[in-house]
Amino acid sequence: MARVIEYFLQPGDVVFGGRQMRLCTVLGSCVALVFWHPQRLLGGMCHYMLPRQRSQGAGNLNGRYAADALALLLECIHRAGARPEQFEVSLFGGADMFPGIKRCNGIGIGQQNVNAARSLIQAHGLQCQVYHVGGRGHRHLVFDVGTGRLQLNHADFVRKVFESPKSNAR
Repeated sequence: MARVIEYFLQPGDVVFGGRQMRLCTVLGSCVALVFWHPQRLLGGMCHYMLPRQRSQGAGNLNGRYAADALALLLECIHRAGARPEQFEVSLFGGADMFPGIKRCNGIGIGQQNVNAARSLIQAHGLQCQVYHVGGRGHRHLVFDVGTGRLQLNHADFVRKVFESPKSNAR
C-alpha cells in the first residue's frame, strides 16, 4: 500500500498532486477552494486570506489573494494535462471571526472572501458541488486526494464528511 503524504496548508499555500496526498488546513475568515478529478485521482487546494486583487505590476502571483490563488491552482491543473471543468469544486471557510467589530461597508472579510470565491468560480465556468461557508468559528478541513473524501470539523458540529458520488462508483 502506498504511503500517504500529508500537507498542511497555511494562508497563501497552493498544493496539487495525486492520490498519495492528504491535504489539511484550518480556516477562519480565510477560504479554501478544493479541486478533485474523480477519474484521474488528482486534486488540489488553495488557501487564501484576502479577497481583493493586489496592485498591478506587483510581481509574481501571490496565493494570499483570491484571484492569484486560483490562478496558481489552475496552472497546476493545466500542467497535469487536465481541464478545470473536469474537476469537482468545493468551497469552505469565510467565517466571521470578529462579530463585534463594526465594518465600514457592513461586510466582514470572511464574507468578502466567500464572495470573491463565488465570483471566480462563476467567471471560470466552474460548478461548486460542496460548500460550507460563513458562520462563526474556525474550520479544520482534511481532503484525501485518493478518495475525494472531505472531512470538516466546525464549531457547528463535531465532524461532517462529504464524499463524491463518483468516488463510490469505482
